[in-house]
Amino acid sequence: MVQYDLIVIGTGGAAMAAGIEARSRGKSVLLVEHGPLGGTCLNVGCIPSKSLLAAAGQRHRALNSPFRGVPTSADAPEVGELMNQKQGLVEQLRQAKYVDVAEAHEFAITYGHARFLDEHTLQVEDQTLRAAAYVIATGAAPHIPDLAGLSEIDYLTSSTAMEQQDLPVSMVVLGGGYVGLEQAQLWAQLGVDVTLVGRMAPYAEPEVADVLRTVFEEDGITVVEEHGREVAPTAEGVKVTTVTGEQVQGQRLLVATGRYANTTGLGLDAAGIGTDARGFIVVDENQRTTNQRVFAAGDVCGVPQYIYVAAQTGRVAASGALGELSTVDYRGLPGITFTTPQLASAGLTEARALELGHHAESRVLSAQDIPRALVNQDTRGVLKLVIDTQTRKILGVHAALDGAGELMLAATYAIKFGLTVDDLTDTWAPYLTMSEALRIAAGLFRSTMPTSCCA
Repeated sequence: MVQYDLIVIGTGGAAMAAGIEARSRGKSVLLVEHGPLGGTCLNVGCIPSKSLLAAAGQRHRALNSPFRGVPTSADAPEVGELMNQKQGLVEQLRQAKYVDVAEAHEFAITYGHARFLDEHTLQVEDQTLRAAAYVIATGAAPHIPDLAGLSEIDYLTSSTAMEQQDLPVSMVVLGGGYVGLEQAQLWAQLGVDVTLVGRMAPYAEPEVADVLRTVFEEDGITVVEEHGREVAPTAEGVKVTTVTGEQVQGQRLLVATGRYANTTGLGLDAAGIGTDARGFIVVDENQRTTNQRVFAAGDVCGVPQYIYVAAQTGRVAASGALGELSTVDYRGLPGITFTTPQLASAGLTEARALELGHHAESRVLSAQDIPRALVNQDTRGVLKLVIDTQTRKILGVHAALDGAGELMLAATYAIKFGLTVDDLTDTWAPYLTMSEALRIAAGLFRSTMPTSCCA
């Protein structure tokens, strides 16, 4: 029987971070993978979706230039070539960020399905393995809702949609979260007639979500903010009926209703590892499961589903598994939805701040008052700051802007290190950058009177 200091199940962001952490401590570590090396983000998540979103956005800008003196145009996309380019990037990063990294840190990767035989033993195909500790980092998979008629439909998920070689004429996207929003706009900007069924950006600040509603309407994306009740095949494709009886149709259906823990066949019961009502592995603040020698990290344990969260929880899990307990600091956690404009946030919403007992107050800056937006000829957007009125510290930053995600690192620093709204107002901000919006918005807490440029 082969023995290791640490066995990590998975090879995504959380797993790689755990492996690197273990090797930095001089420990022996093995990663186990039953699918493509690299996990969700590399293979079917962040990298392929943002590559295709960038391509679709490029075409959309060519067809909708705001500058009258610079005529532009765009033909129909060559979908096969787009998919080839996307896959080439995936394979390039798989080699550079996974294969080469594993070799540099000198940890092994073995392929096969892992299953716990008991609390101490793992089976991978015909191998029986043991380790002093384990980290489960198997990620999440698309959630398929229990929707009447869905089993009769050849539906797409966010993963399979990005493998299409031919564009459908029309598509119904089920789900208004960040995946549904990105997928709806991606295919619409490539020329598909898209209808979105679901509440738009349900966790975003209302001012931010309203911007995207307007943009989707302007871009010709139909939005029905209701839950789907049932689906049925039609001669042309699929029909979706909502809870109020409204019906929408399309050639293809894309299901984007969230993600669930990918733990099928892991033998969690045999190992004494508990899960919650949604199937995510239960962990404590140190990422330890109900089995004292098993830790879990990333999407599989229900943390916010971002690759940087997965990596940080992977480091914390490996550290704890090897005897040094630590925790993840979620203060100022940023999130981005890569629509056009981007939706981005860091910290608390105004409603959540009030729920937590803060004396919260907010200001909303329109993109009409951001010089960068004016010269870009695109003033569709807002930036909202939430502060604690007693301490004047920044609690939350929320935006729907071109490049909103680029503001969130500064926002995270402000929240994590306790900067006040006055600190932001009195700090240098380079003129004609979108990041200047943070200083302008902060100034609204002193006065809502109009000001001159940079005043």
